[in-house]
Amino acid sequence: MPISPSTTTSGRLLSLLSLLQVRRDWPGLLLARRLGVSERTVRRDVDRLRELGYLVQAVKGPDGGYRLEAGSQLPPLLFDEDQAVALAVALKIAVGTGAGIEEAAARALTTVRQVLPAKLRRRIDALEVETAGGGTQVDTDLLLALSAAVRACEELRFDYRAPGRSDPEGPPRRVQPHHLVVRAGRWYLVGWSPDREDWRTYRADRMTVRVPNGPRFTPREVPGGDVAAFLAARFKGSDTDAWPCRGEVVLDLPLADVAGFVGRDTAEAVGPGRTRLLTGAWSWAALAANLARFGADVEVVSPPELREAFAELSHRAARAARR
Repeated sequence: MPISPSTTTSGRLLSLLSLLQVRRDWPGLLLARRLGVSERTVRRDVDRLRELGYLVQAVKGPDGGYRLEAGSQLPPLLFDEDQAVALAVALKIAVGTGAGIEEAAARALTTVRQVLPAKLRRRIDALEVETAGGGTQVDTDLLLALSAAVRACEELRFDYRAPGRSDPEGPPRRVQPHHLVVRAGRWYLVGWSPDREDWRTYRADRMTVRVPNGPRFTPREVPGGDVAAFLAARFKGSDTDAWPCRGEVVLDLPLADVAGFVGRDTAEAVGPGRTRLLTGAWSWAALAANLARFGADVEVVSPPELREAFAELSHRAARAARR
């Protein structure tokens, strides 16, 4: 289907660029038909795109034609409406990633916003994005180095700092990096430790990478095949995305007072003002403490370990009260 020929050169160049972006190779004659111009005009317009910084290669063959390649510098870019909105949204939330690109993202968003049509600008301005605090800043060069090692399947050697310390903890470590993940404003490297023959997770902001990288390795699959679920499981002290310690209790509270705090746990009413709750934590002591926060009587249904944890918690609470 031919594109309506533009009355201006700039409009025709945008149409030509749009076509070159959606298909690898374009025969010159086909481009001319789509644009409603002559092949000579297409050649002149291709030369103009090259002057703007676009690397448009001539394709040899019976039909001849053109191909848009990646260049050595950043030329003017062309986005459709959905792409422009997606780019602006991504720039708005970039400040919460802790990747050290906040200022650059803000400048890029200002640049994009200035050239948006009024209707798209209103859509972007109507989107209020608040990023949660508590994120940890990570040097951009470090993230790029970690990503490059993941992509190249090259072993990393690095120093690792303990929480609250500026000096490395122990001797240099080595890991086969597999995934770089951002979670709750912090960046984590997930990899296989050849020394411990197990998967390990490291805070990127505590790493100081040594150069050069080590030997190449054959990638493995994280347990379960889902790195996000694997990382969530590690925070729960488990190998799967489930709490290692789970218990069933009945709380002397109505379901309405419990439902807002159970998350992915199971809660159901078992009578007037009573709720059965199946929940978990990374330890029995933590589970007992979590249940005590409801400020209500608790009947332990199972298992015995949870009942014992409540007994120990009560002894510690009594000692604290006496002091």
